[in-house]
Amino acid sequence: MSDSFPTPSLPAPIELSMGVVSWRKEGEDPHDWRDFLNTARLYDRCGVDRLAISDHVVYGENLDEYAKPEKGGTKGGVQPTGPDGAWLEPLTTLGVLAGATSTIRLGTNILLAALRRPTLLAKMLSSLDVLSGGRLDIGVGVGWQREEYEAAGLVFEERGKLLDHSLEVCQVLWGTRRASYESERLSFHNIHMNPKPLQSGGVPIWVSGTVNPRVIRRVARFGTGWIPWGDAAADVVPAIAQMREGLSALGRDPSGLRVVGNLSPVKGDGGGVDLGATMEKVDALVDGGVTDIRVRLSLSATQDEAENELRSFVSAFRAHVGRDAHSG
Repeated sequence: MSDSFPTPSLPAPIELSMGVVSWRKEGEDPHDWRDFLNTARLYDRCGVDRLAISDHVVYGENLDEYAKPEKGGTKGGVQPTGPDGAWLEPLTTLGVLAGATSTIRLGTNILLAALRRPTLLAKMLSSLDVLSGGRLDIGVGVGWQREEYEAAGLVFEERGKLLDHSLEVCQVLWGTRRASYESERLSFHNIHMNPKPLQSGGVPIWVSGTVNPRVIRRVARFGTGWIPWGDAAADVVPAIAQMREGLSALGRDPSGLRVVGNLSPVKGDGGGVDLGATMEKVDALVDGGVTDIRVRLSLSATQDEAENELRSFVSAFRAHVGRDAHSG
């Protein structure tokens, strides 16, 4: 674990994140993405803390693998689009969103970082951080799809090692003026890469995965935060306790770990969100160690109604966790 990348101290603000759908299902028009950009602008105007988009470069046809935890999927999961769904490349997309927004943090959930060559990945992320004004977070994981790695000329069984290698190279290039690196996969000496990320310590890395020795080591070494996956996401509070225990055993102080927890809105009698009942669910997550609340809201189709609904939700959330409109 590098001394150049300390974890943040708690108590951290309880942040509200929302996903922007960066793909379209088969049969949907893949050429008109205006609603996608308008959604990101809406989140920005209404005070959402972070938006996150997902990543797939290509698709094979063995989509049943998504439901297999041993392959990196999640039990009972269903791949959302089919092989011919239209997926935007997330780092390109975040560059567009950086110019379309002003305050919201921009992230991935998750980036298959190992599919990009690590030195170029470091440069792309650094550039995004600079151009966004230091608003970038990068959520990373190994994924579940063999064909995606094979199409990139990579060995699927080595995906964990490839991810660690990519993150290690990023941190060397971000944290060193005159960088040298030596491994069985890559060697360079006296390399200068600028600009560096605007954020001190580099772009924050959020590691996704279940609670297992490989993920615990990855979080301990690289992680500002953890994005639970699979069973850990479904029952996050005991999973946080297990992750903290694992980090302590490796010598990492777990008190500064940021953790994503998912919040399911409670529907009211009229079909809208019952804000009071929904906010009551926040307490158990926060008490269990969650620092970042991720929520999916079904908003009205009309812009004015959607904005009113989202502003009401954000205001209720901030009031419940003790934050004013200017603290995030």
